[in-house]
Amino acid sequence: MGKVVTFGEIMLRLAPQGFLRFSQANSFDAIYGGGESNVAVSLANYGVDVDFVTRLPKNDIGACAMMEMRKRGVGVDKIVYGGDRLGIYFLETGAVSRGSKVVYDRAHSAMSEIESGMIDWDAVFDGCEWFHWTGITPAISQGAADVCLEAVKAASEKGITISTDLNYRAKLWNFCDAAHREAIMTELTSYCDVVLGNEEDAEMHFGIKPEGISVQTQGHDVKAEAFLSVCQQMMEKFPRAKKVITTLRGSISASHNTWAGVLYDGKKMYETRQYQITDIVDRVGGGDSFMGGLIYGLLKYPEDDQNALDFAVAASCLKHTIKGDANLVTVSEVEKLMGGDASGRVAR
Repeated sequence: MGKVVTFGEIMLRLAPQGFLRFSQANSFDAIYGGGESNVAVSLANYGVDVDFVTRLPKNDIGACAMMEMRKRGVGVDKIVYGGDRLGIYFLETGAVSRGSKVVYDRAHSAMSEIESGMIDWDAVFDGCEWFHWTGITPAISQGAADVCLEAVKAASEKGITISTDLNYRAKLWNFCDAAHREAIMTELTSYCDVVLGNEEDAEMHFGIKPEGISVQTQGHDVKAEAFLSVCQQMMEKFPRAKKVITTLRGSISASHNTWAGVLYDGKKMYETRQYQITDIVDRVGGGDSFMGGLIYGLLKYPEDDQNALDFAVAASCLKHTIKGDANLVTVSEVEKLMGGDASGRVAR
């Protein structure tokens, strides 16, 4: 199994303890995380050789973020340094009928001020088999979008498999209008072999909607068939894509979700069982844990898309039981759940 490289911003997450609201908090728990760094941590836990590439400020907080990656077994020697601050996001964890809230404080972060030419992609991709980015990275700034384009072009020239999680974030795309956003995401996604995204991502980035059915009216009973037309339209728009995948989250409440996944390879649609995730500990990073599991599954089971998809869904199901951004489970724990053991009994 070859090396994987992920590229994006890692941030400081500050959250009131438990289910307190921002206005009730006298202290905040500090955790480091971000879309691509979360994927890297998942892969490292599964024994994959993985590097995380980003830009960090050369100060104590930047060092803490770097050390968080290092202690999880993620390669950090390709990280570049500069700028004045690490991006921050504040998380208020919801419960029952009250949803969670996120407030970003990432303007002028080191990563948002990255520029073309700052990263030596030839060196980064030496020995690399897979490159992953998400739609969050180009949303940070025009500079981040430009560097992400540098990366996918360099990876493509080297024959590296490229994946993306489209991850539309309405609060981030503030440096350009909708037409420019679509142009940026269309060009970047055109280089991708594996594309993960839900119906909102497809609609907001590319104007692609499900045909003949409204996903929003399905409530928590989300059906895989609703996404077949989205997958087909995505493959028509991006002919390089070999697989289009979506997670199926049904939100019964902030504390109880259903969870499944779908993969379309241009001919066949694969679907997983539906998990009932009750008493959610932390749903942030759920999609990242799915992507980490999917990359591992596709690398380990290159001829078995069903098994790869099942691994991804089981891995991300377990993530909902773990506090923090990153998924800290092992291959054996995921395979145990895949095998049907959801008892949660003590392992002795």
